[in-house]
Amino acid sequence: MSPTDSAPVPLRDASTVVLVRDGADGIDVFLQRRVKEMAFAGGMTVFPGGGVDERDADADLAWIGPDAQWWADHFSTSPIGAQKLVCAAVRETFEECGVLLVTRTDGAPADIAALMPARGALESKEISFAQFLRENDLALRADLMRPLAHWITPKIEKRRYDTRFFLAELPQGQDADAETSEVEEAQWYSASAALADWSAGKHFLLPPTWSQLRDLAAYATVAELFAANRDIKPIEPGTPNDDFEGLRFTHADEYFASMDPQARELFFKHTP
Repeated sequence: MSPTDSAPVPLRDASTVVLVRDGADGIDVFLQRRVKEMAFAGGMTVFPGGGVDERDADADLAWIGPDAQWWADHFSTSPIGAQKLVCAAVRETFEECGVLLVTRTDGAPADIAALMPARGALESKEISFAQFLRENDLALRADLMRPLAHWITPKIEKRRYDTRFFLAELPQGQDADAETSEVEEAQWYSASAALADWSAGKHFLLPPTWSQLRDLAAYATVAELFAANRDIKPIEPGTPNDDFEGLRFTHADEYFASMDPQARELFFKHTP
């Protein structure tokens, strides 16, 4: 982008969910390869996630766990903004991989299989997530998540997101799938194996995904990961040369050094 170009496009609020479980080789994480036709991050390996729904902003929800103010304090936003982000995190996890972080309002386990028909209606926005919770007598389980990170898309991108990353442990008795039109393939990876495959050029990771995997790989168990204290600050990769070769963020040198040569070529083709 040259100095004479137009101003950066406005940011859109979004939530990304790092779904984890204990594995044989440390922490396993659920990753998806997006279909190449996707306008943003097409062909990339990512975590589930998506944009907020304004209908969730002031909805009266049954909610278990840290309240909207607590999330707002951790994610540098307002309580209304935090409610939208938490709802988006739970909704997108259900839409994109069939995992639902809810319980019945009376405390009994929800019948996840019986709720699956609503998945498509949520994805098409036929119903809001708040409506889905109310109609099925469900409570959102904010206590099953933790704040992880906050990344902002660089100003040189045509689509820009103000994204909060959530940790979520796979609930007992549930499993993740790839039953969404946005995903080419999906699987559980150990964090270390996902990084190794990235270095080998077997898939492509954008900096936020790589950074979260790097963080996860340092922990042996989900319990240790959830117990860690994090001071979350917004990260917006800098681009002093207004191109991707000048992209700077924490551990950027390690990111580029570990990149497969073919992945490097793909990365620099991923231009606005």
